[in-house]
Amino acid sequence: MTNPADLPKIPPQKKPRGLLAMRKFALMASVVVGLGAAAYGLSTPYATDMFVGTAHAQVNKDVRQVQQPVGFADIVERVKPSVISVRVRIEEKQTADNNDDLPFPPGSPMERFFRRFGGPDGFPGGPGGRRGRGNLVTGQGSGFFISADGYAVTNNHVVDGADKVEVTTDDGKTYKAKVIGTDKRTDLALIKVEGGSNFPFAKLSDGEPRIGDWVLAVGNPFGLGGTVTAGIVSARGRDIGNGPYDDFIQIDAPVNKGNSGGPAFNTEGEVIGVNTAIYSPSGGSVGIAFSIPSATVKNVVAQLKDKGSVSRGWIGVQIQPVTPEIADSLGLKKAEGALVAEPQTNGPAAKAGIESGDVINKVNDQPVKDARELARTIGGMAPGASIKLGVLHKGSEKTLTLTLGELPNAKSIKTGFNDNDNGLGRNGNGSDVPNLGLTVAPARSVAGAGKEGVVVTNVNPDGASAERGLKEGDVILEVAGKSVATADDIRNELNTARADKKNSVLIRVRSGDSSRFVALPVGKG
Repeated sequence: MTNPADLPKIPPQKKPRGLLAMRKFALMASVVVGLGAAAYGLSTPYATDMFVGTAHAQVNKDVRQVQQPVGFADIVERVKPSVISVRVRIEEKQTADNNDDLPFPPGSPMERFFRRFGGPDGFPGGPGGRRGRGNLVTGQGSGFFISADGYAVTNNHVVDGADKVEVTTDDGKTYKAKVIGTDKRTDLALIKVEGGSNFPFAKLSDGEPRIGDWVLAVGNPFGLGGTVTAGIVSARGRDIGNGPYDDFIQIDAPVNKGNSGGPAFNTEGEVIGVNTAIYSPSGGSVGIAFSIPSATVKNVVAQLKDKGSVSRGWIGVQIQPVTPEIADSLGLKKAEGALVAEPQTNGPAAKAGIESGDVINKVNDQPVKDARELARTIGGMAPGASIKLGVLHKGSEKTLTLTLGELPNAKSIKTGFNDNDNGLGRNGNGSDVPNLGLTVAPARSVAGAGKEGVVVTNVNPDGASAERGLKEGDVILEVAGKSVATADDIRNELNTARADKKNSVLIRVRSGDSSRFVALPVGKG
């Protein structure tokens, strides 16, 4: 309570006479208080103090009785010592071609984005990335211990190609470290810090975060070290164009250059993800960051520790999503599963009997949502494992058993047809398929196009085919599951589809060395 002695002295008032005088006095008092509140904003607080000092004391007392918001100080105090700053040195000649250092495929949306705007510190090719000094280049990022004997996790793009790696712990000590193994496909790396055996370490979470859960990002933004930011899990299962294994957690905790490789903690003090990329037109945080889920980290780190590399299961198919149009052309009720564009010759899938046009909808009796989920599921399995695939083959369900191969580390792409040098051009010979907005010619009549299918020699830029990505030089192999060799074959299949009252028809197209399916509207006859 406010001591009455602390209140300002009020000049004595004459006692009002009668009820009317009392009401007038109350009205005048309210006006004075109103003016006092306005005057308070102008730094003349006398009137306010005079009338509401006791009320302020009561409000302060009430606030103290209300439960205060819980902060993160206790969690931070526990987990922050496990987080490290990572600094690398690399010979400049090894980064002469920065395209090889990017964790994103050349030409992908994220590769183009980071080329333009840059990414976390240590990310080559953009502002704030690795910096050259003479014939050396230096970079920095973050990481965290996962065991007391010095094993730590960071990003591949932080340490890739490094000649020297140093880490600085939360207490300011610096240690040398060596790279145990890296995995470009998930942008993860495992390093071993030398010179200690009792490092504080973090635990990788066994659970999955929910959208809306609190998250703490700890790392080395802008080289400042030991910085903590807070936010929530904004989304899950994000695909940022990094590759078929994308399954990022999106968070809004501020993550900046130098946070790469640092952990994202939940309120239990467990690591739910490794911060690896930001979306930012300025290079700084705009509230969109991406973390690799702890489940992926566990799988990759275990293999890196065991053998220094990652082996992934492989079935040998080119797959693509089942769009609503494709689902309609195949007679599917839902646009789910993964459409097989082409099985690789002598691959596990081909040997098991999987064909182009099949839809893989189950793995070991578990439903497959889409092509990305199939890639992640198969990639997470060990080569040599025996699995069952549920397949929709020409309208019939069947189950196939096959043995997984090992995903090759690099693919040798032999392009049998170069559409930049096909001798056709926009005025090339061919027959029109006006319903599709195409002109085609038999593949056997075009040098380098092979003996199967028809080659697209011209595309109407305003037609349905152009809208769906077909271009000159593409080879149409099948229409509605039937092989085609002439323009008449295509027209016949379109007429059949119209007679069956279908809205679209599925065509299989080869571009270069890869195949895909495209659903095109059949149009009117």
